[in-house]
Amino acid sequence: MTATGVDWNFAPCLCVARNDRWGRTYESFGEVPGLPSAMTTMIDGLQGDKLGAGPTSVLATAKHYLGDGGTQGGDDRGDTRVSEARLREIHLPPFRAAVRRGVGSVMVSYSSWNGVKLHEHKYLITDVLKGELGFGGFVVSDYNGVDQIDGEPGFTRAEVAKAINAGIDMVMVPEEWKKFIRFLRAEVRAGDVPMARIDDANRRILTKKFELGLFEDPLADRGYMKSVGGADHRALARRAVAKSQVLLKNSKSVLPFGAATDKIFVAGRSADDIGRQSGGWTVTWQGEAGDITPGTTILEGVREVAGPSVKVDYGRDGKGIDDTYDAAIAVVGEDPYAEYHGDRTGGLGLAAADVKTIERLQAADVPVIVVLVSGRPLDIAPRLSGWDALVASWLPGTEGAGVADVLFGKAAPTGKLPVTWMSDAAQQPINRGDPEKPLFPFGYGLSYN
Repeated sequence: MTATGVDWNFAPCLCVARNDRWGRTYESFGEVPGLPSAMTTMIDGLQGDKLGAGPTSVLATAKHYLGDGGTQGGDDRGDTRVSEARLREIHLPPFRAAVRRGVGSVMVSYSSWNGVKLHEHKYLITDVLKGELGFGGFVVSDYNGVDQIDGEPGFTRAEVAKAINAGIDMVMVPEEWKKFIRFLRAEVRAGDVPMARIDDANRRILTKKFELGLFEDPLADRGYMKSVGGADHRALARRAVAKSQVLLKNSKSVLPFGAATDKIFVAGRSADDIGRQSGGWTVTWQGEAGDITPGTTILEGVREVAGPSVKVDYGRDGKGIDDTYDAAIAVVGEDPYAEYHGDRTGGLGLAAADVKTIERLQAADVPVIVVLVSGRPLDIAPRLSGWDALVASWLPGTEGAGVADVLFGKAAPTGKLPVTWMSDAAQQPINRGDPEKPLFPFGYGLSYN
């Protein structure tokens, strides 16, 4: 970020994902408040010990305030219908932790709480966040978020007044910013937005700019560019990938592959596709399949880690396999998506093409290892008995060799589920402590021991 001149990051996302139908589930650290609360350490990594102390300090943003992971039906930008006590128990703790760490900004959620849009919620923004929690940074709207207060396209003077009076200090207006300034000026002149509110917003914003040293040293240091995407960065990413793999099934210890394994068949739409294994928010908003960025696919990683002594063949749809192979790896899962484009109100199962690929591998009568590349748990319970092993790979990003490291035992599977894995999509929402029996409980994850 420093190398490219970006001084402000819209992270960490501290939502608590309570329904896996939600298209932002993969943006969450987990379904219990303790996980995103613990991961507010990311703020330290972004801002440093003190904002502006050192050339690589960038402003962090805790988002999306508040309750975006608890909407009815997992509807992105929907309504979180819970009591205030429940809101405080589940969704507020990560933001309290972020404020204690000195996070510089907080982004407001598109969603509503009991029918009231967060972008106009003065009680939650001004009274709770700024008052009760003592947040001293600035509050920013989401992209065109003010426009959505009245449910109609475009923003009005009334919406601008509601948002600013609620405590939003900076408004993200990507296109009609001149109109926004005109409307806000008119509301101030009419007395509907107090000048004291404008002064408070400016003071909060300017304070962070001064702390970052943006007026004294506004330009990027391109000297850092030579290290971006380099070997050290990719090695670190590969280790992170390995640590994030969750081994969910391992019949007869088919994993890790050992010295006796000399012929493997790899299949699946996500096996040799850097775009699919990276997911949304990669280069473009929604992401896309294909060779969209440099990196190592899972197939390439398997070939690298297996070494020249192991024959690794690939058939995207599973065609070409026979019973001479020691094992088959099916790398399947979701297409890339982001935000509401990923909401799944219907089924949560695998795509028909993925099911067919796995069935072809099973027909060859060899051990089948399924590597699931997805942003959330999928409805796989009816098919699990036919798989010899299952690895939740999530969205590993560019370093697919980290997945292979676990499959071959170069790295131990240490990941645990940060969410409850449903037995059936009809169970959604299902979370730790609920009476329904899940396929895999929160915190589950096997080892090779």
